[in-house]
Amino acid sequence: MSLIQNKFTKYAKDYDDNNIIQRIVSKALVREIDLKPKNILELGCGSGQIFREVDWEYESYKAIDFSYKMCELHPKDENLIVKCFDFDSPDFFEEIKNDNYDLIISSSALQWSKDISSLLEMILPKTKQFKGALFTSNTFKEIYKITKQPKSILSLDEIQDAFMPYNPTFEVFEYKLYFENKQELFDYIKNSGVGGGNKLEFREAKNLYKSYQYDYLSFEVVFISL
Repeated sequence: MSLIQNKFTKYAKDYDDNNIIQRIVSKALVREIDLKPKNILELGCGSGQIFREVDWEYESYKAIDFSYKMCELHPKDENLIVKCFDFDSPDFFEEIKNDNYDLIISSSALQWSKDISSLLEMILPKTKQFKGALFTSNTFKEIYKITKQPKSILSLDEIQDAFMPYNPTFEVFEYKLYFENKQELFDYIKNSGVGGGNKLEFREAKNLYKSYQYDYLSFEVVFISL
């Protein structure tokens, strides 16, 4: 199990209490859907933020996530299938090789892809419509400036380059989430899952806590439509 996957699994039960920005992004993404699709594939479904926003009748909804605990927390429904796959894996490609969809949607997940160009090449021919929202490497930029660690998710340029062959529409937004004190801020980082796979040593974490002088965390999100 990868460090990122392990982190999402470890904090799965607390995720819904700590994913404020993800919920905002999910709501905004669903509002952008023009036609009400009948056959849907969701990548990185988590505990069901996108699914809870779907207010129309559908014929089939396949929800994919790489965390078993997240899949267990996902709502259940008659025409809904929740399966645990890493969307970069051959097993996932095999799962959907004969499928076609009216919509493929993904919120706050594809930035973790290990090969996003190959993933898009495989999934986009299978859908009439794509809606995605990805956090970029400018998320938590103040933290990375202090720690000097390599960023664990894709940059805006990398994301745009991967999607550009498909003539997408991009919209980029910056969000700031404010906290009453520093401890609440760092608890959010630990439990939200947005921080990814980077792990600080004790001395580095202590220095970050001491040096971080902001009362907010910043997030950059790119919305993509095809």
